[in-house]
Amino acid sequence: MNIYFSCSLTGGRDDEDVYAAIVDHLTAAGHEVPTAHLAHPDVMKLEAIVDANEVYQRDIDWIQGCDGLVAEVSTPSHGVGYEIAYALALGKPVLCIHRHGVKVSKMLTGNDSPGMRVTAYGGRQEVLASIDRFLETLRGAA
Repeated sequence: MNIYFSCSLTGGRDDEDVYAAIVDHLTAAGHEVPTAHLAHPDVMKLEAIVDANEVYQRDIDWIQGCDGLVAEVSTPSHGVGYEIAYALALGKPVLCIHRHGVKVSKMLTGNDSPGMRVTAYGGRQEVLASIDRFLETLRGAA
């Protein structure tokens, strides 16, 4: 499957180790992750050389082509929120995952759109299990 992974860039990179674990898990399971570079420690340097319009169009194209979107939302991000809303508007399934105890926007937690799921996790194994359950629902819908 083609899974769009979304996470904070300019809002903060405190969860970078979780981002890497998620991308590694998805790719190890054979999924295509066009945004895998977002988990890389040097992503800010990589993205700095790309024009804003190019980033926008590239990411919109990737969301249009994905089977589902997984967003780590522990760190607030305008871009992540936009990507989630865009994916939902296209009817794409979305999983928003966040650390237990982190305050998450009510625009996400109160969203009852079909295909929208918001899940808290306590550690690496729990977040990966949540992703696996989400992917199973995608496989079942196909």
